[in-house]
Amino acid sequence: MGSFSIWHWLIVLVIVMLVFGTKKLRNIGQDLGGAVKGFKDGMKSAEEPKTDQIPSQSASGAEKTVDVQAKDLNK
Repeated sequence: MGSFSIWHWLIVLVIVMLVFGTKKLRNIGQDLGGAVKGFKDGMKSAEEPKTDQIPSQSASGAEKTVDVQAKDLNK
């Protein structure tokens, strides 16, 4: 009694298709797939090291000075 048979799931699937229609279900599937793909791309880009933050040397070869503030770890 805890699980449904295959016939129960087929009946539920037919009712859902009658209520929503196949076009709307396809659109929902595409939207969900796009959201999952966007989430994976976002996670992948968050793990990559950011190389655009490294200052490049100028054409004349002179080094650039970078001002930074050090945090005190003894607080």
